[in-house]
Amino acid sequence: MALDQSFVGRTYPPTEPYEVGREKIREFAEAVGDTNPVYSDPEAAKALGYSDVIAPPTFVFSITFRAAGQVVEDPQLGLDYSRVVHGDQKFAYRRPVRAGDRLTVVSTIEAIKSLAGNDVIDISGDVRDEAGELVVSALTKLVARAADAEDGEA
Repeated sequence: MALDQSFVGRTYPPTEPYEVGREKIREFAEAVGDTNPVYSDPEAAKALGYSDVIAPPTFVFSITFRAAGQVVEDPQLGLDYSRVVHGDQKFAYRRPVRAGDRLTVVSTIEAIKSLAGNDVIDISGDVRDEAGELVVSALTKLVARAADAEDGEA
């Protein structure tokens, strides 16, 4: 069953603030194999003009994907998460994420499409700092695969 188009434009409340820690940034950079010292050494970051270590560009995914959970879990939307795969991810940065940032995310449903029986939903996540300044906008595309005839749902 196709998702309801009337949800396009729906915005969800801001998340609780997420405090970005140096150690989280270091662990993330290590996990993705990025050895750039700007992610782990405050002095290296300061030498490049930052007040503290900065996060790799994809670090913010964990924050925005958690925020998109408000959309995914919305019972009125009716998205079957057991059929969802991650289709695409894009980030548009105003500035890097820094250690010490307290970030909130507001998620909005940007588009809902039905393609070959699959539901495709685009969710934007605007990430703001404590001052309300936009840090990064993320776009997450989720695809809910169509039910197979074997599932008894087709």
